[in-house]
Amino acid sequence: MKKLILSMIAIATLTFTSCNNDDSNNDNSVSIDPSDFRGTLESGKNATLDPSKVYLLNGPFIVKSGAKLTIPAGTVIKATEVLPGDTKGVRYIAVAQGGQIFINGTSTNPVIMTSNKAVPASSDWGGLVICGKADTNKGGSTGQTASAEVSELTYGGKDATDNSGVIQYLRIEYSGYAYNSSKEFNGLSLFGVGSGTTVEYVQAYKNGDDGIEFFGGTVNGKYLVSLDSEDDAIDFADGWAGTGEYWYIKNTAKAGIEGSNNGDNGAATPVTNATLKNISIVKGTGTASEHAMYVKEGGGKWNCQNIYVDGFTKGIKISSTDTPANDNITNGFVTFNPIQFVNVTTNSEYSGTNTTYITQGNNTGAGNSAAKPSWATGWTTGL
Repeated sequence: MKKLILSMIAIATLTFTSCNNDDSNNDNSVSIDPSDFRGTLESGKNATLDPSKVYLLNGPFIVKSGAKLTIPAGTVIKATEVLPGDTKGVRYIAVAQGGQIFINGTSTNPVIMTSNKAVPASSDWGGLVICGKADTNKGGSTGQTASAEVSELTYGGKDATDNSGVIQYLRIEYSGYAYNSSKEFNGLSLFGVGSGTTVEYVQAYKNGDDGIEFFGGTVNGKYLVSLDSEDDAIDFADGWAGTGEYWYIKNTAKAGIEGSNNGDNGAATPVTNATLKNISIVKGTGTASEHAMYVKEGGGKWNCQNIYVDGFTKGIKISSTDTPANDNITNGFVTFNPIQFVNVTTNSEYSGTNTTYITQGNNTGAGNSAAKPSWATGWTTGL
């Protein structure tokens, strides 16, 4: 009997241990070490950061398909220094197709992604990359996929309403790491992101390349701020078909807004189709070598309303040799109605036959003309 009881205890103990190690307990939450934030969040796993901790980003962090990362209000993520030549260790956060990120900042308690250097500077780290399943013309034809120029993740497809999560009240600082002159991070890169994704109240501050860029996709971007960008402030390309509303742009090195269709084929489909509303573009102290708005590489379709431009040598840049872009203006696919030019030497470089693509008027732009709009109070920096 004693041997039988001992055998039963042993079996019960083994069974208990096996159950605790079994994934069938449905606990899919994983913890992330604040002192070593890097690696991958695998499919089926969820992670929520602790806003009372400062997270040190020590390498790439990838949210894979089927995984979910939640970042509560007030969370601070600091990217540590990339060692010279350590291209595999570049610090960035990326969401792969099918993954989701939920950045739940508030107007008084934003989520901040920044540099950990004592004296931070632009290009200290990569940035935030989101890859979705919506269409792009970069894959060669409608519904095809492509590879993101940073992170090398796949993006594109046929799901216009794809949902990569929610981004609200996020500040991205000192990003824009460059592998080389043609492979650079933006503050926020949106590759083929679908309209089911929310992108609102995002600031890109002192970024080494573009502040925010849309590479195809159908996602909308509302209440965006780009300040002190060392390339373009906000860029869209590769068949982006979305609405940008309430953008405040200041102190950019190149264009305030650069919009193109496709760098290899200006007439590629699906054609970029951008609706831009309530936007202020202020030169400030930036060099703005490409002027306020640059209709580039075919341009695509631009429907622009309530645009305020202040302090530029030229308001709208377009190359005379870019036939598809000039044709889009001539044929009425690029319009500014209304737009206000203040302290602008030349309103537009376009010299074609369409004399009605611009309608001038007194505009509020992002809400307060050249001054900081009220919606940017509390969560932004440097304004």
